[in-house]
Amino acid sequence: MSKAQKRKRLNQDDGESKTPAIKSTVDGGNPYPTLLRPTAEECRDVRDALLSLHGFPPEFANYRRQRLRSLSAVDGHDTQCTMNSEPLVEAEEESVLDGLVKILLSQNTTESNSQKAFASLKAAFPNWEDVLAAESKSIESAIRCGGLAPKKAVCIKNILNRLQKERGRLCLEYLRGLSVEEVKTELSHFKGIGPKTVSCVLMFNLQHNDFPVDTHVFEIAKALGWVPKTADRNKTYVHLNRRIPDELKFDLNCLLYTHGKLCSNCKKNVAKPKAKAKVASPDECPLVDFYDLV
Repeated sequence: MSKAQKRKRLNQDDGESKTPAIKSTVDGGNPYPTLLRPTAEECRDVRDALLSLHGFPPEFANYRRQRLRSLSAVDGHDTQCTMNSEPLVEAEEESVLDGLVKILLSQNTTESNSQKAFASLKAAFPNWEDVLAAESKSIESAIRCGGLAPKKAVCIKNILNRLQKERGRLCLEYLRGLSVEEVKTELSHFKGIGPKTVSCVLMFNLQHNDFPVDTHVFEIAKALGWVPKTADRNKTYVHLNRRIPDELKFDLNCLLYTHGKLCSNCKKNVAKPKAKAKVASPDECPLVDFYDLV
């Protein structure tokens, strides 16, 4: 599709969509009611362009399979927990509590380091009861390779302590039976869990149609003109969750995140990864044409 055709499409968009009305997982008013972007067609075009370049990111493949199984399943989720706390299990069987801790460990570090930190935690403590009983310093040592070990250890202990005190067992599977807003309310009670972490749990572990906004997604969204340059992350989250069709949210989010890590042209105030970028020049970046429309 030529740049002229893309411009024509955007200029003709009057907020009406040929697809069904976009469902929103966000309550409250849209912070940018006159901004009619991204359109559903833009979202598909960007997804397809990034999918053609990168393929689907393998690190998210297990979560994608879980979503597909969830969509095709006739029965609802099993929200029951065993009397004992659930063990730290592999990604194919990842529990909500495992997922939450993995997301916490991924903050302010590389994916490789966060994976090593979780594996180290798993090796040091076979189950969450062992983590709860451990000294904070021991937890810090286990996750030190992931960075910010003291802060993350305290957060993990706070989550486990609250679960044990209020629910009597170390399990978050009950969240599967709650609505999006109920999950947000529930997780907001845990000290150290912010909106982006909650959104990631919703999308990756609970298979809800939510669209987390991390640094990469945030900067690319601004560069694409999907939100104003002056937007903050919270308003970007609300706006994108209202504009992006539910069926595109998961794949588009994973691809934007991956592209933001790899493409030097798209980095906006984001630290360069140690690994050599796979997309090094504007000529190789499929989003350049979309940026030209802004």
